[in-house]
Amino acid sequence: MGAGHGHDHGVSADSDRRWLAGALALIVTFLIGEVIVGVIADSLALLSDAAHMTTDAASIALALWAIRLAARPATGRMTFGWKRVEILSAQANGLTLLLLALWLGYEAIRRLFEPPEVHGVLVLITALVGVAVNLLATWMISRADRTSLNVEGAYQHILNDLFAFIATAAAGLVIILTGWVQADVVATLIVVALMIRAGLGLIRASSRIFLEAAPEHLDPAQIGRDMAAREHVTEVHDLHIWEITSGSPALSAHVLVEPGNDCHAVREDIAHMLAHDHHIEHVTLQVDHAGPQVLDIGIRDSNTHPCGDSHSPKHVSPGKAPHAH
Repeated sequence: MGAGHGHDHGVSADSDRRWLAGALALIVTFLIGEVIVGVIADSLALLSDAAHMTTDAASIALALWAIRLAARPATGRMTFGWKRVEILSAQANGLTLLLLALWLGYEAIRRLFEPPEVHGVLVLITALVGVAVNLLATWMISRADRTSLNVEGAYQHILNDLFAFIATAAAGLVIILTGWVQADVVATLIVVALMIRAGLGLIRASSRIFLEAAPEHLDPAQIGRDMAAREHVTEVHDLHIWEITSGSPALSAHVLVEPGNDCHAVREDIAHMLAHDHHIEHVTLQVDHAGPQVLDIGIRDSNTHPCGDSHSPKHVSPGKAPHAH
């Protein structure tokens, strides 16, 4: 029996804390001013943007904290380190987007029937400044590694806020030109729809990792066939593919090799193929010779499957019958 390991416990190299910290400082500064103007103008769109920017600031702060934790080495009981904290951060960002969208949607519908007087000029000016601020913040966060679901969560917050300010600026212009104050509410509902879309996307992606589903870009059936097609391999089973954190796929499997061939050489060949063809670096393989000797493993009862209680599909080398245990 052999095990092959291509483990990489490094943090995403481009997740640059300085870009996130710079975006955080920019947003907090503008947030304070926007709340003041939103109260003066009695604009729900501005106050909703301010509420959203509060979650933006919180999401970036959470992302920075998660990056710091994820950089800790794997020690003690934390054998994978703290990498999944980044996925917790991404899921929290998704949940806050959905909760905020529900509150803003309720307020917007209420104001449809009781529209307040909205100062269009203040709304327009503040929204235009908000567009500029969020463009800069979006660019700063885009400089970090967006393959990290944690960073992507913060990025989605800022990007949705940019869309919100564009909609709010349009509402302010409509109010100035036509006096139709419900434009403020329409802008809010547009923002709500965008927030729901982004929030659901983050929750779906993070949930896949928590449920240890295979990454969307990897096909376990095809990978199993590729492994079984390698020279001297007779069968692959107990194949599991999951993500430790976003961008860090992992694989484990039991591989049976033709009797008389070098198990270690086969293991190295499969590990190289997985890294080169499928970009899976974190690989653990149990490799045994196919044949009666497998039955002699004394760690399992003789009435059980000799290679473990396998519930996953078997992948058999092309042109060969499944191995009879």
